[in-house]
Amino acid sequence: MRLAFLGTPEFSVAVLGALVEAGHEIVCAYSQPPAPRGRGQTLKPSAVHAFAEARGIAVRTPASMRDPAEIEAFQALGADAAVVVAFGQILPAAVLDAPRLGSFNLHASLLPRWRGAAPIQRALMAGDAATGVQVMRMTEGLDEGPVLATATVRIGPLDTAGSLHDRLAAAAADLIVRTLPDIEAGRAVEVAQAEHGVTYAKKIRSKEARIDWSRPAREVDLKIRGLSPFPGAWFTLPTEKGEVRVKALLSTLEDADGEPGMVLDDRLLVACGEGAVRLLKAQREGKGAQDAEVFLRGQPVAAGTRLS
Repeated sequence: MRLAFLGTPEFSVAVLGALVEAGHEIVCAYSQPPAPRGRGQTLKPSAVHAFAEARGIAVRTPASMRDPAEIEAFQALGADAAVVVAFGQILPAAVLDAPRLGSFNLHASLLPRWRGAAPIQRALMAGDAATGVQVMRMTEGLDEGPVLATATVRIGPLDTAGSLHDRLAAAAADLIVRTLPDIEAGRAVEVAQAEHGVTYAKKIRSKEARIDWSRPAREVDLKIRGLSPFPGAWFTLPTEKGEVRVKALLSTLEDADGEPGMVLDDRLLVACGEGAVRLLKAQREGKGAQDAEVFLRGQPVAAGTRLS
């Protein structure tokens, strides 16, 4: 099929790669414009932009797909279908309706649960037992279109947003390759989303990332894993040189009690409002992520230390 592809982050790359491998012709890859990154704040292309360029695929990075010139250019592609994966812009009807068969979004949740910007993180932070990825025919509403195919993914007790991201990206790549032939042949069945159970996955805000040790341990554990690796749930650790910020990147629940924020042993068991969490991976400010035992070699944290 002649496909237009619209996506931006690393999650989208797995899908684009699978489409290329399956023999589809990507007539153009659309991505968000290059953005400043790193200490030098130099402009760098998105993951999709870099991947497409490396494979000789035409790339467009419009500031707005509502620009009449961009709409005209998109319509001129003569695409059979558009595949959209975390593109980052709301598409107007003139774009959605331009491909012969329509436009299809791969969304990383089990709709109508977790429509919106951060479905992977929100599913983890809410304690969902499972999530998934779905192929949805796009409409002008936010993730409201009918669903054509679903792949369900279980959420394990040590899953993080990072590990779940990778599993969902692989599931998305497989799902779209299996579903496109059904769409082309007219075999795909479109099922309207349920009217009940709608939730919205709001964008993660930096103010959410600080750990409140007075919350129940389960809630703290879910926040730690749901915000790992980015932006990273954090706390402050007192040291001889003053307080330092530490990101907690992996944790597990344990049956222990104490004053919230108090370290209960010398292996990073921390008391919460109810129960306790053991930190399994941490990252000191300015350093790389480390397993707890490695972290503690460079920065011992004694029982009785109060985290805030």
